[in-house]
Amino acid sequence: MGLFGKTPEKPPKELVNEWSLKIRKEMRVIDRQIRDIQREEEKVKRSIKDAAKKGQKDVCVILAKELIRSRKAVSKLYASKAHMNSVLMGMKNQLAVLRVAGSLQKSTEVMKAMQSLVKIPEIQATMRELSKEMMKAGIIEEMLEDTFESMEDEEEMEEEAEMEIDKILFEITAGALGKAPSKVTDALPEPEPMGAAAAVDEEEDIEAMQKCTVCLFFCNGMFYLQNAKLNMCKYFM
Repeated sequence: MGLFGKTPEKPPKELVNEWSLKIRKEMRVIDRQIRDIQREEEKVKRSIKDAAKKGQKDVCVILAKELIRSRKAVSKLYASKAHMNSVLMGMKNQLAVLRVAGSLQKSTEVMKAMQSLVKIPEIQATMRELSKEMMKAGIIEEMLEDTFESMEDEEEMEEEAEMEIDKILFEITAGALGKAPSKVTDALPEPEPMGAAAAVDEEEDIEAMQKCTVCLFFCNGMFYLQNAKLNMCKYFM
């Protein structure tokens, strides 16, 4: 307590270090949450396989939607970790600025990251507390929350479920249910026909061979004729 009953404000460096520690702690919470969801995903996959063996298509569809929902949740949690890393980098920059300027500076990058983090239910309370402290310190400005995000996410999830459900069922049931993912249908380039071109090449080869044969025959004839002349000369000498 201070002299007049007020708690003295903490030095900026101490504030930045405290914020960094809290963010790292919340990152560990996110990691645990991701592992928990992924364990549940494995259970859902086994349930889909069991239902497929029993021919329970409706059950498989419901479980596939649940799997889509959990995968979407994991993607959001990974995105939140990326935002946390951005905030941590921002805190390092604040310490560097503090050494030079002697005070904390406003950061647009930190503000954008915090705007995303306050929407994550698993860490919402801590992120709101941190954002208030950062606003008080002058690093970020007051943030407005998006109240329509959950509704939009639900509609997006339903559309994605309709598009992805067949692929998920095909993947998990090894083709027993669902449809295979779309593949590239472009035809491979066909080799050039061997008809006319090959015939022309073959005729040219035959003609060349015939010419070589004639030349060889002519050369051999000349050789024998020359030998005959030599023999006749020897005979009359």
